[in-house]
Amino acid sequence: STEKKRGGFLARKAKKTEEHSSEMEGRLRSKECVTAEDVLKLNRITSDYLCAITANTHKIDFNKFKIRDVESGVVLFEIAKPAGAPEIFSTDPNAGRYVRYEFPPEFLKLKQIGATVEFTIGDKPVNNFRMIERHYFKDQIIKSFDFDFGFCMPNSSNTCEHIYDLPSLSPELIKDMGDNPFMTK
Repeated sequence: STEKKRGGFLARKAKKTEEHSSEMEGRLRSKECVTAEDVLKLNRITSDYLCAITANTHKIDFNKFKIRDVESGVVLFEIAKPAGAPEIFSTDPNAGRYVRYEFPPEFLKLKQIGATVEFTIGDKPVNNFRMIERHYFKDQIIKSFDFDFGFCMPNSSNTCEHIYDLPSLSPELIKDMGDNPFMTK
């Protein structure tokens, strides 16, 4: 006799995907070094940072972040570390590791944005500095950005603007994202 499996096919598939993602995250946490290729394999946001703040051996410190609409030139978001703010290593261990911003639903209809980042480098040079930024909505990847800063001199201040296209989103997804703003990560 055959017994019917509990839950439908899609529910079982979703559970397997979630279990796979959790296993993958666990494996990455146990690695000595998480690579860019590891990050690009992730299919959902992780539950926490994959690397300890102490892994920032080059003392990369992000000081300013700005987003603008390329078409109109309007600055949509800008945040900067206050002058004289303590180094990221001296107080909150996660300060400077994330930026939280809220945009109106019209933002999701933009075609192209410019993202400017200002950062400093500690006393060791950084070869092939690369930053991967991924945006998820309800554990579904919306857009992945892969920034290559190249070589960064030691004890330097750096500013770089990347201009990139935003994904075309359906009206239904835009509405869902507007109705659930804190599900976008």
